[in-house]
Amino acid sequence: MNRINAFLLLAILTVSSFGFVLADPNGVLTATPGASTRGAADIAANHSATAGNVTELTIVGNSITQSWQGYFGNVSGAIKLTDASGNPMYNWSLASPSGEVFASTANSITWASIACFDWATYGAALETTFNIDDSADGVNETFTGANSHAAFYVGSEEFTAGECMSTDIFDSAETSTDGNFEEVLLHDGTTTVFASLLENDMSGFDSISHDFEMLVLEDGHAGDVATTPYFFYIELE
Repeated sequence: MNRINAFLLLAILTVSSFGFVLADPNGVLTATPGASTRGAADIAANHSATAGNVTELTIVGNSITQSWQGYFGNVSGAIKLTDASGNPMYNWSLASPSGEVFASTANSITWASIACFDWATYGAALETTFNIDDSADGVNETFTGANSHAAFYVGSEEFTAGECMSTDIFDSAETSTDGNFEEVLLHDGTTTVFASLLENDMSGFDSISHDFEMLVLEDGHAGDVATTPYFFYIELE
């Protein structure tokens, strides 16, 4: 399975006569997709019916989610010192970057207003938008908050460990309880932001090394085949 290689434009550090300005996350320069794959349908089991018999059956089966798209891949880039025209004065290449990858349906995020997603305020509307009311794979059934996320910053805003709704995406051990590939749900007052905390070449769900894994919402219910554009942002440390 191919990996997504994202070559990223990083945050600009600006110093002026007005003092130090802490950079917000920036849009990624490229987000080049690899192959998209989908789980195959299970082969139907069978039982030979005999007239007159009654038979107990214990059924085990699976369904493909109609609510989520998964992304995974690797991150490369540099921290740069530039002027307002983007002319680089210096840059620091990052072999093993840390930070966050963000995804949102909005092409502009108000980073100064970024906060934890408030389920009581935004939850019902978000699930209605993606047609997942009362679904077993709904937002609060996925971002349970049971697996506390690590502390991180978005610009100058600090999020303490376990502060927000979060989940752990599966690693190669097929577990979501070990603190690997953490994803946090955020909101800027207008739009939902999915935040994936970067790892360093960690063995992912497919036993291949990745820097991030994340889930984003998508409505595939009732035969809906329309796609949803997502915009990606990056903050490297």
